[in-house]
Amino acid sequence: MIEEVAPRDTWRRWWLVLLAMIVVAVSGLLLGRTITSDAAQVPAPTSSGSPSPAESAGPSEPASSPSPIMESPEPAENLRQLSLPGAVPAHGSGAFAYATTRGPVLGSGGQVRRFHVAVEKGSNEDVTDFAAQVVSTLGDARSWVGGGQVRLQMVPGGEPADFVVLLATRDTAGRLCRQGGTNIRINGVPYTSCRTTGKAIINLDRWRLSAKPYRYAKIPLATYRQYVINHEVGHELGHRHQGCPRAGGPAPVMVQQTLTTRGCTPYPWPRRGHGFLTGPSL
Repeated sequence: MIEEVAPRDTWRRWWLVLLAMIVVAVSGLLLGRTITSDAAQVPAPTSSGSPSPAESAGPSEPASSPSPIMESPEPAENLRQLSLPGAVPAHGSGAFAYATTRGPVLGSGGQVRRFHVAVEKGSNEDVTDFAAQVVSTLGDARSWVGGGQVRLQMVPGGEPADFVVLLATRDTAGRLCRQGGTNIRINGVPYTSCRTTGKAIINLDRWRLSAKPYRYAKIPLATYRQYVINHEVGHELGHRHQGCPRAGGPAPVMVQQTLTTRGCTPYPWPRRGHGFLTGPSL
């Protein structure tokens, strides 16, 4: 038997369906507003595209040790080289190219001694580079000016000067040193550098190849160059050869370190700590 639905019951069912639809719609609207509000709290990416410091920092890691600082700038060479490759010219023209620039006064006290810097033509060395290394070495606080007793200044070749620092091929160095009364030959070959009156003469062989005590100790060529500049200029400033004050300690710069350190270890500077490093007179 088919049951008939009263019109009042039908109307009531439609109201219940409509009420349910209204509840669903209101709930969806409230949920959408909540999502929109949360999204507004997230910072937008910057226009540069660069991560924030917090994003770029990453996990915490131990800091790495800084790279060791080398002793002195060498403009054209690897500071770790013990010597330079290639043949070294045995002789040049005998004429010299002089640096044409004026350097600063190096040091803070004492008499000013002015000097020229020159390179033999045909040595394949650049006078500007050589002059820069001479000035850098002599201007260091560990060099002769550090004691406040003398000041030094490089001046152009055409001006008066007290002495000259020369870079010469071995044949020319041998001849100039011999003229000044010093024989720098070993086994018939001009080997060391020297000082004659008014001239600190640096042998190109040593400038490019260093010397046995430094090479055996694995000390860079740049450090040997500092030594040979300080040693020969030291002679010009009146200092004589010295011995080793303590076996195993640093050698005074006036030790003939090109040949032997006399039981000391190679050291390129006149000063160490707060004073000059000296040894017994020879």
